[in-house]
Amino acid sequence: MTLHPSWRTRLAILLLAWAALTAAVAPVAAQQDMADLVSIDVLDGGPSADGRYMGALHLRLAEGWKTYWRAPGDAGIPPQFNWHGSRNIADLRITWPTPEVFLTSGMRTIGYHDELVLPIEITPKTPGQPIRIKGRMELGLCKDVCIPSELRFDHRADLTAGRHPAIAAALAARPYSASEAQVRAVTCRLSPTPYGLKVSARIAMPSAGGEEYAVIEGDGTLIATETKSWREGRELVAEAELLPAANGPVAVDRSALRFTVLGTSHAVDIRGCTSG
Repeated sequence: MTLHPSWRTRLAILLLAWAALTAAVAPVAAQQDMADLVSIDVLDGGPSADGRYMGALHLRLAEGWKTYWRAPGDAGIPPQFNWHGSRNIADLRITWPTPEVFLTSGMRTIGYHDELVLPIEITPKTPGQPIRIKGRMELGLCKDVCIPSELRFDHRADLTAGRHPAIAAALAARPYSASEAQVRAVTCRLSPTPYGLKVSARIAMPSAGGEEYAVIEGDGTLIATETKSWREGRELVAEAELLPAANGPVAVDRSALRFTVLGTSHAVDIRGCTSG
């Protein structure tokens, strides 16, 4: 099988990271227990007026260490969640606070340092009955080296809890919606490539401040390469290639594409685009 050039680059990065990992993880682990690098707790935010329950995963990172956003950049490790063992959960929605952009050795990664409060809104199968939040989170931890880590949690929700200030702060730190950011239009043009489809999007919106970084995300069947973005007057242009996550044809639903713009003033979360 012939690998797409972007995948060859990604594979080379992963192999280099693995080589560094095997050389450096043992000394790091010997000097510092993994539990000293990151810890996880589940916070209670109590029930909402519409019958849902608000909780959060709270990660604390050792000084100088960082972890990654859901779309971590070409050199990052995307977090993965498994909720096996949870009880009385019909639906679960995560709200990601606005991440930071890190530039390391010329590579861009996106994530968080010090701590991460990740709000979780739960719709129970049976309102008023006990809720158990159990599972694991697989993530990357990076400082001088990158270490794959797995965190386990098991928490019985306190249905009598009140509003939690850390959860409220994390929700307030979410990116603006398209309407809040005064996005006027988002158009995207799709063009075939040897391995997938190129997405060229034009986002008509006021500046998010400073140098803006855009991130294009596909749905679960598509993986986007690192996004290139630049300003052309009142429009932000963003381009990426969408590749299939598994063997098969590439089909793109424009309404399922997600665009995040990260600026120095704020971030913007945009869902979908129209043909253009």
